[in-house]
Amino acid sequence: MPIGEWILGALSREPVAGASAHGSVSYAPGKELALLRREYPGLSALVRGKRVVDFGCGTGEQAVALAREEGCEVLGIDSNPATLQRAREKAASQALANPVRFAETVTPELAGKFDVVISQNAMEHFPDPDHIVQFMKQLIHDDGVLLITFGPPWYAPYGSHMQYFCKLPWVNLLFSERTVMRVRSRYRSDGAQRYVDVESGLNQMSLAKFERVVARAGLEVRHWHLTCVKGVNGLAALPLLRELFVDHVSCVLAPRNSTPQN
Repeated sequence: MPIGEWILGALSREPVAGASAHGSVSYAPGKELALLRREYPGLSALVRGKRVVDFGCGTGEQAVALAREEGCEVLGIDSNPATLQRAREKAASQALANPVRFAETVTPELAGKFDVVISQNAMEHFPDPDHIVQFMKQLIHDDGVLLITFGPPWYAPYGSHMQYFCKLPWVNLLFSERTVMRVRSRYRSDGAQRYVDVESGLNQMSLAKFERVVARAGLEVRHWHLTCVKGVNGLAALPLLRELFVDHVSCVLAPRNSTPQN
């Protein structure tokens, strides 16, 4: 056995039952918008009464809450038909004044029809983030915005999302991909041999990579907030080192030369 695999194996433990680095977001009743309100203190000003896409809506808790609490007209998009069925049932069970719809795909006539697209904790998983961000951009009109919030980025202490079996930070920097995948195979039998193969996939989204995706999409940054580990947010101002310590990214993006929303 290679020495690296032996060391990492010795530092790893059997995950607790049901543990996953990529599990569904858990929403406490009445707190479905808590993460968005934390990352965007002015959330109401951005979304109230607007036409909103919840991109990667899962079982619909956030989409329904946006309609209920902010009076939004919401379209939830998700690629999983099972979760979409649960989302539709959830929306149907509530008396909502504004419509909430769900879809696996978006038809061309919806391009440019929305004020806001929200993407929460998914940017590091998309296999083709350039395509996805361009697609999000196409959904909004010229003065619309994208709210993208995700973490941890790739070079953060747990950017590899492997902490469910190994609590060692920066495991993806200390050990080769082959070593990490071989040790992971002791706890997951899905045959993954690369980070991109694991549950939900990992596209190794660093801060610099995300900034390049944004630039290539022809978007400008209206708001940019980086949260560092242990709350030491001053580390985000340090070139290169910021990649190691930024744990969460939140931003408001808009098409270049668009008019800022009031």
